[in-house]
Amino acid sequence: MMTHGLIAPVVALAAWSLLMLIWLYATRIPAMISMGVKPGQISNEPGAASKLPPWARNVADNYNHLMEQPTIFYATALSLQLLGQTHDINILLAWTYVGLRVVHSLVQATVNVILIRFSIFMISSLVLGALIVHAAFGVGMIDASFLHH
Repeated sequence: MMTHGLIAPVVALAAWSLLMLIWLYATRIPAMISMGVKPGQISNEPGAASKLPPWARNVADNYNHLMEQPTIFYATALSLQLLGQTHDINILLAWTYVGLRVVHSLVQATVNVILIRFSIFMISSLVLGALIVHAAFGVGMIDASFLHH
């Protein structure tokens, strides 16, 4: 997978997001049927989603989270790839970010312990921050010459 640079982790996180979407439908549809919630109610009526049991809401919430911060990861990883910044450290950081997001998903969709979930989110944010700093070096926004003084 290292031969694909930063593209493989991007594809892996996109594939994980698709799996979470499938999990969302596999939990939300049966929950809606059992709770008597109609499809239009979820998007049109405030509070309708809160009628669903936590095991269905948590998966949907996680899918929404995968549409938020990871978009910054996609842009950053693809930027690094285009800049030729496919150094081992960037590939390791990208895979670490993907792994942390998968663990975050599994925690949120199952036990949903907020402190654990928040800790995983913070660590993944720091990893993403490192990738962003590397991209900033790559485009010359940060001058590396200060490192040599």
